Amino acid sequence: MPVRTAVIPAAGLGTRFLPATKVVPKELLPVFDTPSLQHTVDEAIGAGIDHIILVSNRAKPAIEAFADKASGGARITVVYQDAPRGLGHAVEITRELVGDAPFAVLLPDELMGDSSHLQDLVREHEATGQTAIGVKRVPRSEVSAYGCITPQGVPDANGRVGVRDVVEKPNAVDAPSDLVIIGRYVFSRHIFGYLASLKPAAGGELQLSDAIGAYARKGGVTGVLISCTRHDTGTPMGMLTASIDAALKRSNVGPQLRTWLEGRLQ
Repeated sequence: MPVRTAVIPAAGLGTRFLPATKVVPKELLPVFDTPSLQHTVDEAIGAGIDHIILVSNRAKPAIEAFADKASGGARITVVYQDAPRGLGHAVEITRELVGDAPFAVLLPDELMGDSSHLQDLVREHEATGQTAIGVKRVPRSEVSAYGCITPQGVPDANGRVGVRDVVEKPNAVDAPSDLVIIGRYVFSRHIFGYLASLKPAAGGELQLSDAIGAYARKGGVTGVLISCTRHDTGTPMGMLTASIDAALKRSNVGPQLRTWLEGRLQ
């Protein structure tokens, strides 16, 4: 079945961005002149998605206002996760809306340069029926910030690798590889069975990575190496660098900004 639905979890309160997030949800902070969330919506639409499910929080009414006015033409539905029960729970509560069709999940804290990586994940799922997850090589010193995969061998010439298991935020010594999960996934409906059987992790949250690990141990998950630029906008520095890169790509401001930066850094 074609992948036409995407889930975007956006219920977090963005405490790293205080005091700005007292009045503006983190997902609506601008990357240059466009709300961060619009970039994620555009990426999904560019990969063929026509129905987007935003998982929000009732304390963030601006997300619903965004959904009413977002550009791109996709249908947007808002559901609410009012308690911080984890990413696994955020995906699980979309089950009725998703139905039996395959679907993508895009974490808005990670901005991709274009839709090409999500397109790769969609193609992998449609060709094999496997759950396809985005992965990236990082220095061993950084694996503790991510879910880390236990791979089956090494990625092939097309950047595909089987996933045997997932370890959430391992230390550098115990990490099974230097391949970590980035915030792009394409799931079949079977993921909901694994989500329903999750036990709360430390802190009481239901971890999506635990469900992926359980699915991987049954042989149902493939990792796909990222093939485009990526910014981690979950921190103020990441948001700043994403904004600068976005502005540099714009013909109406890029040359002036580049000249100013070069002069400022001399």
